[in-house]
Amino acid sequence: MNALSNIFWLGTKELRSFFRDFVLLGLVVYTFSFAIYVQGHSNAQELHNASVGVVDEDHSALSRRMIAALLPPYFKPPARIAEGDVDHLMNTAAYTFVIVIPPNFEKDVLAGRSPAAQVNIDATAMVQAGLGYGYIQQILMTEIDNFVSRNEGQFQSRSQNVPRSPITLAVRVAFNPNVTTAWFTGVMGIVNNVTMLAIILAGAAIIREREHGTMDHLLVMPVTPFEIAMAKIWANGLVITVSAALSLEIVVRHFLKIPIAGSATLFVGGVAIYLFFATAIGIFLATIARTMPQLGLLYLLVAMPMNILSGSSTPLESMPPILSSIMMLSPSTHFVSFAQSILFRGAGFAVVWPQFLFVAGVGGLFLLLALLRFRAVAIQAG
Repeated sequence: MNALSNIFWLGTKELRSFFRDFVLLGLVVYTFSFAIYVQGHSNAQELHNASVGVVDEDHSALSRRMIAALLPPYFKPPARIAEGDVDHLMNTAAYTFVIVIPPNFEKDVLAGRSPAAQVNIDATAMVQAGLGYGYIQQILMTEIDNFVSRNEGQFQSRSQNVPRSPITLAVRVAFNPNVTTAWFTGVMGIVNNVTMLAIILAGAAIIREREHGTMDHLLVMPVTPFEIAMAKIWANGLVITVSAALSLEIVVRHFLKIPIAGSATLFVGGVAIYLFFATAIGIFLATIARTMPQLGLLYLLVAMPMNILSGSSTPLESMPPILSSIMMLSPSTHFVSFAQSILFRGAGFAVVWPQFLFVAGVGGLFLLLALLRFRAVAIQAG
């Protein structure tokens, strides 16, 4: 009971120190508010207002239908340009797409001769280029098929060789019906920022004591290194857990209008379990670093790859097999997995408890190693 009392009161001291440190306080507020909002809106991967130029050498009803089908908000109103200007306009990045419809295009289509229309793409706008090409291909083929089918009675003999699709494909998009990027990036922003701040705050708490000379004062008090470390873990973990919960409710649900399918309480509980691992990394790195700049460099070497390879940005299936197998041993990977299962798919505790157990087990082991390292360094300093 005496140890628990020491951990509690040392933790409240840590909270008071945190709220007086306006730089760290501002970092937490910014990271879980404005940064999440901006990430949700500025990192959009949807096609939006792509610029299109059209060279229409056919001037037919079909070519006009094809051009008119390129509608906002995916495309800007298509601009008609001359064939001789195509290279210049592409070189100056005036248009992301330039469509060239050759002469006699409608006549050749109805005759079943499969004429070729050209789509020039500026692939330096990578996301727009990749998505836009698929949209343009689908839109133009749909318009051609509809045009041909409406003229079958008049051009039956000439259109009998026009290819028809042998199947009708029904597509059902689950968990994100409109495939909106903000739904993914907003939530994953919270997940990644939990790891970042847990490491920074826990590490900064140790470095701050050392730089201010108060670590020596703590060590001569009737408290153990274990109690000092655990106080910093629960205090900083509480700050991050509350911040993540408020960010999910206020920023994600209210401002970004992202629906949460599962239990926010279950997700917050998972965050609390994961923080044992993340704060342990911060303490471990703080026992190696002597100053905040050194801690920042170590963070870049450890936390950045861990976030990038956790599955929050790139699916594990897209990674080399050896790398994905290694990352399956990291609690950060399982944290991302159960966060997505809860928040996107509405998974309950019966589904995610194995991941909770794995994170708690590995996190507890790493926390033990970090505490042993902290104890050894504290004894040497004392």
